[in-house]
Amino acid sequence: MSESIVGEAAAGAVGERFRELYGAEPQGVWAAPGRVNLIGEHTDYNDGFVMPFALPHTAVAAVSRRDDGVLRLHSADVAAPVVEVTVDSLTPGTDKNWTAYPAGVVWALREAGHAVTGADIHLASTVPAGAGLSSSAALEIVVALALNDLYALGLRGWQLARLCQRAENVYVGAPVGIMDQTASACCESGHALFLDTRDLSQRQIPFDLAAEGMRLLVVDTQVKHSHSEGEYGKRRTGCEQGAALLGVDALRDVPYAELDAALERLGDEEEVRRLVRHVVTEDARVDRVVALLESGDTRAIGPVLVEGHASLRDDFRVSCPELDLVVDTAVAAGALGARMTGGGFGGSAIVLAEATDVDAITKAVENAFATAGFKTPRVFEAVPSAGARRVR
Repeated sequence: MSESIVGEAAAGAVGERFRELYGAEPQGVWAAPGRVNLIGEHTDYNDGFVMPFALPHTAVAAVSRRDDGVLRLHSADVAAPVVEVTVDSLTPGTDKNWTAYPAGVVWALREAGHAVTGADIHLASTVPAGAGLSSSAALEIVVALALNDLYALGLRGWQLARLCQRAENVYVGAPVGIMDQTASACCESGHALFLDTRDLSQRQIPFDLAAEGMRLLVVDTQVKHSHSEGEYGKRRTGCEQGAALLGVDALRDVPYAELDAALERLGDEEEVRRLVRHVVTEDARVDRVVALLESGDTRAIGPVLVEGHASLRDDFRVSCPELDLVVDTAVAAGALGARMTGGGFGGSAIVLAEATDVDAITKAVENAFATAGFKTPRVFEAVPSAGARRVR
């Protein structure tokens, strides 16, 4: 499949494979994108602010409903035959394969009282897996949207996002926040999504870098990460501990102006202090970026991105040598700003640059990786794209 916006050819290819697998036409084809987070990292499970936008890279699903309780799943990206289960047998924690993501969505819908009685599903995705670009959320949202349409459930994008988050938290067992699913479901082309993760209120912020002579690059370090591993969960638990010690519902409730006093109250809880400092300052950085974009001062967000990376590296400690090398090299080569994006422990960094500097910065990063003996990074432009939609 092409990595561009899903077109008729890509939708047709997925539909054709569905016919080969299941012997009938799909009732429709849907697409849901991966995402890049511009700013606001590890704030979503602290009831804070985030600012993602959708990528052109998508998960595409050809789907038909079934009324016999059977769920059949197949992926073009996994060398395995069709997996068949019954919807009544779906149980959290029992599936450790890729099928847990679509099956978890069916489970979550049924647990919420929606009478989903089965489906035939064929999936294909161009969202890089393990790169911090929400490949799992794209899989979840595309299945949820298809079933929402086929079963006429009438759920809105934010409601689908909540159900998909529950699928990943409970069925898959990954303690992710709400940002990824909401971005995949609700983003609009040419915009970044300013999202309050407490009440899910949204504002679409115009973000057209090309019109201003800039580009945003994604640098996939090729270092794979997994949110279900323990380090992500440890930080989430530490944030909850910090909120409890400070007597607030979530770290979002600690005002930036009162951060120093809050850190003093935490005393010698050094690890918790670092986590609290990151979340409170990161929420403030999201506010700053929104204000700069709305005032038309887009280039000024570059230093804020660099500040965010330093906080993730030094306070939250979720960076890695490859991510740090991207940021340091890009900035030294003339980038306006750069930072890691996503949960960390690998994955991708973003680089904001003048369009005229893209080639030089890309070459500098590639050379730096070669010198360090790292795997060659994958570099591509991130263009704010459409959220989940039916394509056929």
